[in-house]
Amino acid sequence: MKSPKELALDKKILGMLSGKALEVAKIMINDEEIHYLQDYANTVSIKRLDYNDHGPVHMRTVVINALTMMDILNSTKTKFNLEKECVGTFEDSKISVMIAAFLHDTGMAVGRENHERSSAMISMPIIERILSQIYKDNLQKKVIVRSMVLEGILGHMGTQKIDSLESGVILVADGCDMKKGRARIPLLLNKEAKVGDIHKYSSSSIEDVVIEKGKKRPIKITVKMSASVGFFQVEEVLFKKIVHSTIKPYIELYAKAEGRDMKCYL
Repeated sequence: MKSPKELALDKKILGMLSGKALEVAKIMINDEEIHYLQDYANTVSIKRLDYNDHGPVHMRTVVINALTMMDILNSTKTKFNLEKECVGTFEDSKISVMIAAFLHDTGMAVGRENHERSSAMISMPIIERILSQIYKDNLQKKVIVRSMVLEGILGHMGTQKIDSLESGVILVADGCDMKKGRARIPLLLNKEAKVGDIHKYSSSSIEDVVIEKGKKRPIKITVKMSASVGFFQVEEVLFKKIVHSTIKPYIELYAKAEGRDMKCYL
């Protein structure tokens, strides 16, 4: 059974879409295999590895972050690679990004190490099943979108070079999910301090991450935090992902802790 948070995120995703992209979202949201896979990825992440949320709420949040950035870029007439290469439309790019974002951490069901590769492997039958429904009369489009989905999944950690704007969106969208709720469950389960806990405690100070249209560049990302320890999360997670992303030239990045001046990174 889905949590109220998942249901609210599902509703928000559906409200952002239309056409074939909406059809894809409905398929994924109602797919039992995806549901169980995301749930188990979270079980492994939190209960076995004592890590933060890598389950259905996180993956849905990344979808929303990615769609928000794509819509902003599209509103500024920025063309994504499928359009620039004359092999697809903005809707096709949106579909590829959405599927990749929805499945990017499924490999956590196997383990943390190289989980982006595990995600690609474990998601392939699901990707094939979804795209066969959406592009049943267009094999060429199906092959192209599938390739884009795999690049997005494999590139979401910044460990593998990516070349498309579509994949660059996923990398940043993933890094933007660092609000304090994501670390809440591991902190409740284990209150004893351990080496590496700086990630959990720094993320617990992140109050909000706002993605909106910028003034100097198309996308403005503002991280709001209750304590300066949150700068660790910005600099060691989000900023590094932006640096490795193809959409870096389109981003303004700011961070502010209570009682401190706004800090501009980009």
